[in-house]
Amino acid sequence: MTTSGAAGTGGVRDSSAWALIESILAGQEAIVALGVTLEELGEDTAVLRMPKQLELTRGDGTRYHGGPVASLIDIAGDMVVAVRAGGGVPTISLRVDYLRPCTGPYLLATARLRRYGRTISVSDVDVHDDQGRLCAVGRGTYSSLVG
Repeated sequence: MTTSGAAGTGGVRDSSAWALIESILAGQEAIVALGVTLEELGEDTAVLRMPKQLELTRGDGTRYHGGPVASLIDIAGDMVVAVRAGGGVPTISLRVDYLRPCTGPYLLATARLRRYGRTISVSDVDVHDDQGRLCAVGRGTYSSLVG
């Protein structure tokens, strides 16, 4: 997957999808505060990065707090629906399973669109640390309507 135009995009039809996601990420103060950025975008997939910030950790500062990890899952799941819907969509429900402590200088969330429906869509998200270890998984249900 790449960030270029239609050829060699891993399925992304054009650069407008990339621009849409970047504008959504930049337009939400909570997302900006988390430092979430788009790394890769494909047809029905997105990879987002969240850097470690001391205020996002717990205990001795080596582990991410679960709240920001859940937010990363929600944001990534939303973005793969947003590409199809044409804008950010509301979350209906979110489930998160923490599998191991999330550590390292950043986390990567890989979202896959499980189903895009007329009114409701579902995304699955895996969160890995910088060593590639799976530390959390989640599933989000979203409205398919921008809003």
